Amino acid sequence: MRRLAAFGTRHTLSAQDDPERGIGAARDWILAEMRRHAGAAGGRMRVELQSYVQEPGPRIPEPTRITNVVATLRGSASPDRLYVVSGHYDSRASDVMDFTSDAPGADDDASGVAVVMELARVMARRRLGATVVFAAVAGEEQGLFGAAHMAEQYKLRKADVQGMFTNDIVGSPTADDGTRDPRTIRLFAEGVPSSETPEEAAVRRSVGGENDSPSRQLARFVRDVADNDATGMKVRVVHRRDRYLRGGDHIPFLERAYPAARFTEPAEDYAHQHQDVRVEDGKQYGDLPEFCDFPYIARVARVNAAALWSLAQAPGTPRGAKILTAALTNDTELVWERGPEKDLAGYEVVWRETTASDWTHVIDVGDATRHTVDLSKDNVFFGVRAVGRSGLRSPVAFPSPER
Repeated sequence: MRRLAAFGTRHTLSAQDDPERGIGAARDWILAEMRRHAGAAGGRMRVELQSYVQEPGPRIPEPTRITNVVATLRGSASPDRLYVVSGHYDSRASDVMDFTSDAPGADDDASGVAVVMELARVMARRRLGATVVFAAVAGEEQGLFGAAHMAEQYKLRKADVQGMFTNDIVGSPTADDGTRDPRTIRLFAEGVPSSETPEEAAVRRSVGGENDSPSRQLARFVRDVADNDATGMKVRVVHRRDRYLRGGDHIPFLERAYPAARFTEPAEDYAHQHQDVRVEDGKQYGDLPEFCDFPYIARVARVNAAALWSLAQAPGTPRGAKILTAALTNDTELVWERGPEKDLAGYEVVWRETTASDWTHVIDVGDATRHTVDLSKDNVFFGVRAVGRSGLRSPVAFPSPER
């Protein structure tokens, strides 16, 4: 993180060919580090630059090359199932168009890039079931451009991205009033999907599900596997897409119907975000490394690692989950498609009261693709999740009605 902050500025419009200063120098350093980590993967990790030219528009005054550094660790059992984790390596000063002033961007977002790079280093030495992608993206401060390009490439390939996390501003648990919450990380997860079609909206208005988007199921999963003594962290799920007046690199993935969520520190100190480095009235402004908490960042990395490892080693989220509604009955018949995983042990049906936020009941239904529960579908919400032979469970699939 200190190395990234030392490049002076990493503004998207800054120099791309200066070996010491600017976004190009940061890009080349991240690339070299990721390639070094890939050396421990035995050929399973591919590191590449994903680049395109962004045409002029708001915050982009002239054609500008946007480059993501992407390390893909291929899964051994389900290589076509993908999970993405990102941080953005561009930075900004007070004026979003100022690409010459120092903009160390330690918390926003060298902290997130450091998490991603450490995850790549650790996981490269391990064999995962599904594929995990570690991405340092650019253009976030100018309009989420790098992440949007990445998400669009996945969409064009019809890639099976079953989860995406962005780590953005994860460097400090200290608020602007000095209070600290060093054992909490926020996880923002939207309710109504950004990609919802008019037809899907009509179904939701009929049967509910505002709290059951794929991103909400992903967030529940993260809390289940990563809010524990092993990580030393509480995962505070926030039922919003992002904070007020803010956005992040998960949004382009949400807009393309990929489940995604954002990790962010528990409270923010705006004197150390989007500020010129200066001393004013005796107060130090600027996003400097000295205001970050390195043990806290390490715990955030553990939360990410627990989530990604559990996702990659478990079966994928069930597909085709439906509640059959051809007849008026007081029970509930659910169907779903069997997953392709060789280590699939079976499925569980979960449910909760419609007023409850989290799943409260579960039954093991075995290696089946249909099950009837002696409960009225009118009174509770149901879900289905897959279980592997290791005991690891997938995120829940929320069933839609089918006649």
